[in-house]
Amino acid sequence: MREVVIAGMGMHKFGRFPNLTIEEIGQDAVSGALRDAGLGWKKVEAAFCGSMHGGTAIGQRVLATIGLTGIPVVNVETACASGGTAVEMAVKTVACGQYDLVLALGIEKAERGFLPLNSYPMWEHNSGLGMPPVQLALRATRYMFDYGATKKQFAKVAVKNRKNGSLNPNAMHQKATTLERVMNARLISYPLTLLMLTTPCEGAAAIIVTTKQKAAHLNLKPITVAAACTGVAQYGTTFCGMSAGFETDSVKVSNPEVTTVLSQHAYEIAGLGPRDIDILECNDATAANEIIMMEELGICRPGEGIRFVDEGRTEIGGDVAVNASGGLLSMGEPSGAVGTAQIYEVVTQLRGLAGPRQVPDAKVGMCQTAGAGGSCNVIILIK
Repeated sequence: MREVVIAGMGMHKFGRFPNLTIEEIGQDAVSGALRDAGLGWKKVEAAFCGSMHGGTAIGQRVLATIGLTGIPVVNVETACASGGTAVEMAVKTVACGQYDLVLALGIEKAERGFLPLNSYPMWEHNSGLGMPPVQLALRATRYMFDYGATKKQFAKVAVKNRKNGSLNPNAMHQKATTLERVMNARLISYPLTLLMLTTPCEGAAAIIVTTKQKAAHLNLKPITVAAACTGVAQYGTTFCGMSAGFETDSVKVSNPEVTTVLSQHAYEIAGLGPRDIDILECNDATAANEIIMMEELGICRPGEGIRFVDEGRTEIGGDVAVNASGGLLSMGEPSGAVGTAQIYEVVTQLRGLAGPRQVPDAKVGMCQTAGAGGSCNVIILIK
């Protein structure tokens, strides 16, 4: 297998853009990635486009004005993990020698309100459980029961991520907040208030991957993809920090979470361990979810995440900077673009270009996305 690197990246800011089409948002991200790599579009040999709500042939629609050069354009849908899956597929096709230079695009233009999902069984919809905030809130409540976590500790995650987001020009929410404001915000589903939840929105990020050898020939300064793993939750798990009651849950069977399985595989491939991670961009669809994901990724032991938060060990400059971008709580969540935007942030950090939110001496970064149906990606990048 050939060594694969990130050669270029581009991003359209996350937020609400009623005057822009989804195609225009995606075209902006792709053009930015090409400029960053110093390459013309005709150099790209294949494209993978991740989107949850983009509709038929979204990749072809975005790339139509960039140039339909006859290359294969594959559209990928794994819910909120779609962008990460597009990157993983691009990496694998380059690694195996099928292509030398590939584009991965993540894009979304989500409506306001809760994400519409048809992945829940009908009985859950009919009983009021078929909404992401309810599922996530039940999982957070279970974590509180198991480990003694408090609403205040979850609120601290939201405060940290809003502070980081205030330093990120690509974030939807760029205003820091206070612990009191998070705690007293409108309750959505106990124990989660409005400011402990992400916001569905619009945005895109594009990544160009190639071989290390080709990058050297092009005089690029690439970031190495040390591991890229994709999988789906197995029966007897809580499905990436969601609640009991989903298809994968069981009162009798207990299996390792998909995030744990994939991260262990990624560490093995990369020849690294959790203590080597300097930057972690993970699924913080809720403030509680960030803590749960940290534990499933092996950054800390089960139940220890709340202590990491209390002691400031997940801050920029702490043991591991978790969601230095501001995470989904600040960035917002254009589902299909989450994975590629995480790559954009980690590459920015490893290049030393993150400005006031720069993680000191960052050398290794990890990205983790999760989506409906139990889909999950774990990607490790090395400077």
